[in-house]
Amino acid sequence: MKHYESTALIEASPATIWGILVDTAHYQDWDSGVVRVEGEARLGSKITVVSSANPNRAFPVTVAELEPERRMVWQGGMPLGLFKGVRTYTLTPEGNATRFRMREEYSGPMLPLIWRSMPDLAPSFEQFARGLKAKAEATR
Repeated sequence: MKHYESTALIEASPATIWGILVDTAHYQDWDSGVVRVEGEARLGSKITVVSSANPNRAFPVTVAELEPERRMVWQGGMPLGLFKGVRTYTLTPEGNATRFRMREEYSGPMLPLIWRSMPDLAPSFEQFARGLKAKAEATR
């Protein structure tokens, strides 16, 4: 299994951050690492993400879990579990702030081949966390 992860301590409530996270249509307004997101963050819904890390490819995912103001999970991949990506967003209150964590785990028999062709997503994960922090702290 391979993964990417980013965290940020955000001086805002989980409710404020959650409102920004589920407003997928506006990700590109505050995260320049996202070109566009199509679809709504609702349990079971399909979302298509286009990132600046690979702008010629759209990544379809399904909202697999949704716990308002706490946790959201997106998953996608190839049929038969040949390759699977699971992105988990978590919000944990810490005093007057909230710890944001985004982790994406990759698995499946095709992982070694696909991993070699994937761009390094660490910078875009960090950019997402910084953008979310800036937007939430400006919103509160």
